[in-house]
Amino acid sequence: MNKWYLRPLVWTFTLALFASTLPESVFAQKKISRKERKAQEKEMMADRLFIEGQKHLMLEDFKKAYFYFNKALEFDTEEPAIYYKLSEMMIRANQPDKALEFGQKALALAPENKYYHLQIAEIYNKQNKGREAAKILETLMEKEGNYQQYILELASIYLNLKDFDKALIALNKAEEYYGVVEQLTAQKQRIYLRKNNLEMAVAEGRKLIEAHPGNPNYVLALVEILFNNNQTDEALELVLNSLSSYPNQPELKMAAHTLYKEKEELEKARQYLLDGFKHPDLDAATKARAFEGILSQVKNTAREQLLTKLAQTMESQHPNDPEVTAALGKWKLQEDNQLEAISYFKKSLLADPEREELFQRLLPLMFENQQPFEEIVEMGSTATSVHPDKAEFWFFLGSAQLGMKDHEAAKTALTKAIDLNAGSNPQLSLMANAQLGDALHALGETEAAFTAYEKVLSENKNNEHILNNYAYFLSLEKKELDKAYTMSHKLVSRFPENPTYLDTHAWVLFQLNRYEEAKTYMEKALDHLEEPSGEMLEHYGDILFKLGEKERALDYWNRAKELEDTSEFLTLKIQNKKYYE
Repeated sequence: MNKWYLRPLVWTFTLALFASTLPESVFAQKKISRKERKAQEKEMMADRLFIEGQKHLMLEDFKKAYFYFNKALEFDTEEPAIYYKLSEMMIRANQPDKALEFGQKALALAPENKYYHLQIAEIYNKQNKGREAAKILETLMEKEGNYQQYILELASIYLNLKDFDKALIALNKAEEYYGVVEQLTAQKQRIYLRKNNLEMAVAEGRKLIEAHPGNPNYVLALVEILFNNNQTDEALELVLNSLSSYPNQPELKMAAHTLYKEKEELEKARQYLLDGFKHPDLDAATKARAFEGILSQVKNTAREQLLTKLAQTMESQHPNDPEVTAALGKWKLQEDNQLEAISYFKKSLLADPEREELFQRLLPLMFENQQPFEEIVEMGSTATSVHPDKAEFWFFLGSAQLGMKDHEAAKTALTKAIDLNAGSNPQLSLMANAQLGDALHALGETEAAFTAYEKVLSENKNNEHILNNYAYFLSLEKKELDKAYTMSHKLVSRFPENPTYLDTHAWVLFQLNRYEEAKTYMEKALDHLEEPSGEMLEHYGDILFKLGEKERALDYWNRAKELEDTSEFLTLKIQNKKYYE
């Protein structure tokens, strides 16, 4: 197929003019033999099949392309382009041995075609035969008398072979053509450092700086090499010299701050830090990292004054940057200003909800500071949508939904938390099952709720939340009252002044018909509350009624009526002056 080409238009036109001047006899068709005609037909068929293969290859229908190329070989076994294409397909199919077989056939038929040589080199690379690939490239370079087309590939091969001396030769030749550029310099520096030749690595860095004056990134790259090799003074000298020529580069001022801090010249370090922060062009992430670095230092007056100045600068220049607001939130948290920390963390997460570690700080903080459940649900929903595999985020979401009495949603979230946790965090498993039990009970799934409670008690028999709720719900169901009594009695023995536990124990005693004891515990509960709930006042009225104190019972029922969380029978009790189960 290397015989295919398009004739130039001028050439075609000239032939047409020339033809018009010739006698007709010149165009008399030359007779060809039957054998020659069959050869032409086979060649034409091979051409058609090759074109069809090319078409399917472009359409990435590799199966059909492979079929047509192989079919073309049946009509022309000496065409190198067919073998070349088959080799290309085998490379794509990650079958380098088969690709090499086809590629070598193409090369044998057209040894002068450089693309066939390059394809063989590519196959050798895939077979991890870097030496063979390099030899092909070097031969092509020598034959063609130039190296630009192959030198970067050759350098890459030698780097993979860890033949650093030859890699350096190739990279230096590439530099002759491309000039002093960052990628080549960085690669050479890595080689020199690997060979413990710091002097040459530094020389390469200086050469890059001289070739691109005023670029702070190249200065910083060399500063990092010097600093990491304990050349702090030389690094500082480089930074200060660069600043003398280009004084408005905040990145270099931040580098000076770091280097002076390393030398324990803290006042100079502080001044360069403040100067660097003043520049709005210094990116917010760099400022936030520097700010958090100071947060890790020991607290003292000078540190607090510096943090205050830096915080004012960051907030005025980057008020909505997630890195900055996260850093400010950590500062406020360290200062025990939790409400402001919550505000900054929320702001940061609204801008960048991918920050998983901030959700881990924020959600428990919101619970500890009794933030509205609606707001916790909002943040928990964002956390679980962005980080759906984090069990703790589902737990916080479900707990907040439970607080909002959205029991169905809470059940879903808490179940998800338990499934994702799979026992890896035992404490989370206990808390999630406890909350799930409450949600299930509210949904009327009593047996499932009690099963959840039993799971918790099997791991922690003294869990206060479960002992209280389980005992109370059993008393409401009038089931296993002895078990309920044991649990509630354990609580009031340990916490004799907790009104919630006293109320639960009183109600268990009530269901056991031990009304005098129930009255004693309920009165203790009421004594420890300035504003008792409607439920507690109603319970006390019920106890009084059972003890025959019906007027006092009616009085407490009426007081309960003015509050929330009372039973559906309270109105009937008041109207009929009678206790209803």
